[in-house]
Amino acid sequence: MKSPTQFFFIQKHILLKLLIFILFICSNNKSNICCNHHFTYTSSLSLKQLKLEGYLSFEKLNHAAKDFGNRCHFLPLAILYPKSVLDIASTLKHVLEIGTRTDLTVAARGNGHSLEGQAQAYQGLVINMKSLQELEMKFKIEELSYVDVSAGELWINILHESLKLGLAPKSWTDYLHLTVGGTLSNAGISGQAFKHGPQINNVYQLEVVTGKGEVITCSEEQNADLFHGVLGGLGQFGIITKARIALETAPKQVKWIRVLYSDFATFSNDQEKLISSQNTFDYIEGFVIINSTGLLNNWRSTFNPKDPLLASNFSSEGRVLFCLEVAKYFNPEDTYSTDQDIDILLSKLHYIRSTLFLSEVSYVEFLDRVHVSEMKLQEKGLWDVPHPWLNLLIPKSRILEFAQEVFGKILTDTSNGPILIYPVNKSKWRKGTSMVTPDEDVFYLIAFLSSAMPFSTGKDGLEHIMNQNKRVLSFCEKTCIGMKQYLPNHKTQEEWKHHFGSQWEAFARRKSTYDPLAILAPGQRIFKRTAACEEQ
Repeated sequence: MKSPTQFFFIQKHILLKLLIFILFICSNNKSNICCNHHFTYTSSLSLKQLKLEGYLSFEKLNHAAKDFGNRCHFLPLAILYPKSVLDIASTLKHVLEIGTRTDLTVAARGNGHSLEGQAQAYQGLVINMKSLQELEMKFKIEELSYVDVSAGELWINILHESLKLGLAPKSWTDYLHLTVGGTLSNAGISGQAFKHGPQINNVYQLEVVTGKGEVITCSEEQNADLFHGVLGGLGQFGIITKARIALETAPKQVKWIRVLYSDFATFSNDQEKLISSQNTFDYIEGFVIINSTGLLNNWRSTFNPKDPLLASNFSSEGRVLFCLEVAKYFNPEDTYSTDQDIDILLSKLHYIRSTLFLSEVSYVEFLDRVHVSEMKLQEKGLWDVPHPWLNLLIPKSRILEFAQEVFGKILTDTSNGPILIYPVNKSKWRKGTSMVTPDEDVFYLIAFLSSAMPFSTGKDGLEHIMNQNKRVLSFCEKTCIGMKQYLPNHKTQEEWKHHFGSQWEAFARRKSTYDPLAILAPGQRIFKRTAACEEQ
């Protein structure tokens, strides 16, 4: 039997070992908590010393941790509201000079329409690009007309201002309440892309602030490597601060037409025929309708049926249908000739004759049509919900196989949101940009634009929609279909390398050249910022 003294020393020895073990665990963890607090404090203190025309805010940060996708929420350390390009440049140069003494990252945020937190920066700095006020729109009207704009400007504002001069940009996105810098960092694709290429094809010049804080003007002729890299570059090489956008003479009116197909091969053949024709429509898109009740009746608020009686007898319930949506731009004095052109174009197509619906609207009404839907959804409280969107580019040679597997099998209805599908010509796209497309000259954009109802566990719930997206991606991977994601979202660098393929080497080189510390756009999850704690 041990004496009380021996028992006391044994107990003390055990407690001492336990204390040493706890200290060892904390030490072995590299003091992450202390490290993070230390470098957060260092970053905050150093940022407060910056002299700016605009200002930094360390409060009311929640909106910078939210985007349209409404699924990722990463709270930043601060928000920069720049008044000038110099504010952005000096801030980035300051972060670079601090180097590995901080792990601060920087993200440019436009109108917050990202889907997966791409414009967020956890415990980093978010730059509110809409506050950049240094440049008003400056128009140049000549043989190649253009407008110089701030990258924080919304496309809808550019449309309204340019129309005052009878001009407009050539290429659009379907939704215009996005910033110039945001769409040029991706591509900017819609129904005009088959004709003019995406928005990155219709910019003459950029001003960019690199990850080193350098302000560089670039174009095809000047600093071309940076120019090509930034276009479609996902914000990795620099922050676009100004852009010179190509303009053309603007039409006043639009003939807007929808027709339906029950056979996908016929539908896609007609789409491909239209985008390859010299005399064709000005806008060509399409969408998928699965098991929709009263479809044509729903169209009547905007469109008029060519044959009301036949249209009233058409049933869409329980069917997989494909809608071709086209538009012809014109001026009122050309109405007769425009109608003739449309009749000739439609006569060559193989749609279901009872489903021809037509509408005539102003050019502005047509281009800003999605905003009308947005306002209706906002009134119902259905706009600020999770949006697990999936955007794919599928090569022409595999589109029929994709459609047969996905439409009606993986997806059995389209009640959670529209599914867009339309082809584009790569020959119309600028070569050498960071934008990644399938290898074939003609490929399709398929956009699954779903909205998930909060707290739902049914077919309209986030989990169900995400599982559908995974099944679509799994099918593409297993069949080696040659798919590329648009607005891509990958979790590991290996996945990003696969995404970029042969372009990865150039992409990585540009990153090391223009943003050597990987400060920019951390929300894309492509390159890892050198962690300050790891240098200890």
